[in-house]
Amino acid sequence: MKLLKVDALAEAREKLMEHVEECFFETEEIGLRMALSRVLAEPVLSEEAIPPFRRSTVDGYAVRYRDVGGASETIPAFLKVIGEVCLGENTSLSIGPGQCVYVPTGGMLPEGADAMVMVEYCEPFSDREIAVYTSVASGKGVVQIGEDMKEGETVLPAGRRLKPQDIGALAALGKTRVCVYRPWRVTILSTGDELIEPSEEPEPGQIRDINTYGLCAQAEQEGMEITACHIVPDVREELKRRIEEAGKTSDLIVVSGGSSQGKKDMTAEVIDELASEGVFTHGLALKPGKPTILGYDRESHTLLAGLPGHPAAAMLVFEQVILWFYREKTGQSKRIPVPATIATNVMGAPGKRTCQLVKIEKTESGEVTAIPIFGKSGMITTLTKADGYLVMEENQEGLKAGETVFVHLWK
Repeated sequence: MKLLKVDALAEAREKLMEHVEECFFETEEIGLRMALSRVLAEPVLSEEAIPPFRRSTVDGYAVRYRDVGGASETIPAFLKVIGEVCLGENTSLSIGPGQCVYVPTGGMLPEGADAMVMVEYCEPFSDREIAVYTSVASGKGVVQIGEDMKEGETVLPAGRRLKPQDIGALAALGKTRVCVYRPWRVTILSTGDELIEPSEEPEPGQIRDINTYGLCAQAEQEGMEITACHIVPDVREELKRRIEEAGKTSDLIVVSGGSSQGKKDMTAEVIDELASEGVFTHGLALKPGKPTILGYDRESHTLLAGLPGHPAAAMLVFEQVILWFYREKTGQSKRIPVPATIATNVMGAPGKRTCQLVKIEKTESGEVTAIPIFGKSGMITTLTKADGYLVMEENQEGLKAGETVFVHLWK
């Protein structure tokens, strides 16, 4: 039997960077209402100061802070009201010593004013005068010109996955369209004569297809588009036909199962035949995830990945390799792992990078504890019970209870 010549995870990642072309990452311009959760392909700069005028953040009176210095409930300051500002309108009003102007929340401050006093701390003293029962500092209740966004400032960097608040910032800048990375179009192929659809009742020896649905969900959660998904029997020509067909419409083709050295495992030779770059990785020094295949076809600009058939291994490799590559090349910020204390001893696998699933719990003292979830990689419940995973490096023999570890949480 031919043994796999495995790559370290870092080597496989380097090969992805080397073989996959830059043009693989296409961009498009879309409307702001469609941009939520998309990844910015270029930074967004402010072309103007926001706000463009001094705005009140409260409902009250615009004052000169020195005119209300020392004001209190027992010794109020008395000011003359010389007018009011209407929302959405420019104002030509200007205040001098001992004067004030009523300004609603969001309104423009008149010239001469440098602070706002909330209406709750003011009381009409006559038709044109108020008593102020509190002092305020300069700038209190006021957003200065450009305080939110300065002209020329980078408001959102390239690689930013847009959040609702980002959409609001873009709207404030008058941006109705943004340049984002086009989502990868993905085909998922799950191989195996034993696989059936979840809606079917399994006969002895059959199992319902897990990987198609788990991998599709991972891809969609990352913003990718599923072009097609199929269960493929262990027939070489059928697998080849499906991959050739998918190459016409997909950027990424994922084949789960058929990636080890068993008698029916033909994924590597099919990918090697169809991809112009051939198979550049066949085997990872990763537990779980050793039988992993990577190839790239320059003609169709398609990345091909063969993942292990076991659900936990397939989904962990998809996260560690494919999604890592996507985030890295689109400039997304790295996810920060959470420090925790490992609850029990855990054995490593010397020579392999080991992913250990864990559940996170907090003790009564507030300490964050990582509890290992043990189980075979063919079991999907190991993933459902885990909040994330920690990584032991190739030369690490294991972990001792009480050691500090860093947990990569599921999104």
